[in-house]
Amino acid sequence: MMGDNSVLLDTNVLLSATSPARSDHDRAFGVLENWTSRGHRLCTSGQILREYLVVTTRPQTENGLGLDVAAALENVAQLSSRMRTLEETDDVTQQLLSLAAELVVTGKRIHDANIVATALTHKVPTILTANVRDFARFADRIEILSLADV
Repeated sequence: MMGDNSVLLDTNVLLSATSPARSDHDRAFGVLENWTSRGHRLCTSGQILREYLVVTTRPQTENGLGLDVAAALENVAQLSSRMRTLEETDDVTQQLLSLAAELVVTGKRIHDANIVATALTHKVPTILTANVRDFARFADRIEILSLADV
């Protein structure tokens, strides 16, 4: 179980930290560089790392970063060395199913619900994201922190 200083970083934070072309690159990079020294424990999940690989290896013409597989995998290794990867256990699945039923979560929002379920199961109290709106329906269950506010 994690503590109150743990933060789950959404995929978009990792992508912004990777790509200097993104407007919030400096903020995201600063999170990776400085937050652990401020007492935060940074977390990720298998889902977030998979999403990161999807976007980083997708061509730029298709809203990706256009990295080759070797570079993207090296980035994942570097990112993973700075964070704890939360396991997607049976308890996470049960939490996801509960969230989906209670909040009537459908379609692509299931991915967001799974990120929330992972954080809740591992007692991570905060998700840092550039897309607060995607997580708004979960705000009564977990703190959603905007990258724009850090």
